[in-house]
Amino acid sequence: MKLRLHHFDLKLQHPFTISRETHTVQPTLIVELEEGGQTGYGEATSNLYYGSQIDAMMSTLEVMREQIESTTLHDPIDFWHQCAPQLVDEPFVQCALDQAAYDLWGKRLGRPVHQLWGLATEHLPLTNYTIGIDTVEMMVAKMQEYPNWPVYKIKLGTQEDLQIVRQLRQHTTAIFRVDANCGWTAEETVRNSQDFKNLNVEFIEQPLPADDVDGMEVVSQHAVLPIVADESCITESDVERCKELGFDGINIKLVKCGGLTPARRMIQRARELDLKVMVGCMTESTVGISAIAQLLPLLDFVDMDGALLLAKDIATGVSICNGVCEFPQVNGCGVELLPVTPDVDTAG
Repeated sequence: MKLRLHHFDLKLQHPFTISRETHTVQPTLIVELEEGGQTGYGEATSNLYYGSQIDAMMSTLEVMREQIESTTLHDPIDFWHQCAPQLVDEPFVQCALDQAAYDLWGKRLGRPVHQLWGLATEHLPLTNYTIGIDTVEMMVAKMQEYPNWPVYKIKLGTQEDLQIVRQLRQHTTAIFRVDANCGWTAEETVRNSQDFKNLNVEFIEQPLPADDVDGMEVVSQHAVLPIVADESCITESDVERCKELGFDGINIKLVKCGGLTPARRMIQRARELDLKVMVGCMTESTVGISAIAQLLPLLDFVDMDGALLLAKDIATGVSICNGVCEFPQVNGCGVELLPVTPDVDTAG
């Protein structure tokens, strides 16, 4: 195989704020694997919370270049396991390689990845569209940019969370999901769950810091809405722990767990434990979003709106209209990089 690395700084349409940080630009790494006249693409963003940096990821891949380029891709699962010993503490790098391997695998076999897995696409969950923290007026304006969306995820973690949801509810009948990104206490979570239940909120995502075990015990006993783990669910071993802590579901992020290969194992384990399953994104381009889309038939919920938050995308692949995912007429994960234009910052 031939390995190529592409670094892009993805500009966002609006400043994107969650309870702990604000972004206007999302750095991302695209991994390209070429073999047999076909090319596969995978993605991993930078993320300070999880210690992911573009330069460090690229350095890791350069160390592995000889190993990767001497490999012939037969099965992405085998490739994942071949790379794993060198990437024990590098799940973001593992994810980008894994996505690229699946995209290449499907293209070489002439079928989309989800079809190679034997999955049908007749009944798929709708993706939410995320509204970052802002003034209420701006949050309403962001929502009205996509006025017919069936599900909105509302980022919270302020002193005015209840007022925000009440104000947004006046402008739509769509389902709400709320995500506090570790920004609440147990008492706030229980109280908010009672108020939000009457405002057509479907579930609450990660209300408490991941290490607040005692608080989660209170929440699991008294909250009246389902609670979905995000920051508490990183790797495969966390699935069972989330069940023990009283979560009702898990949100799997491909970059956190190391790609599609471990994500499928996490989904299977969650089903065995009767947990609801969601897959989320990290403001990726369509490269990462198209990989997520391959898992759609296995999910209850999905958050794959990352590319919609960008001022300009860098790839084609799956597209989303009013929450519905549309698959391209391209095999693998369906990804093709777009030509670089002057308004997209890139470094090869």
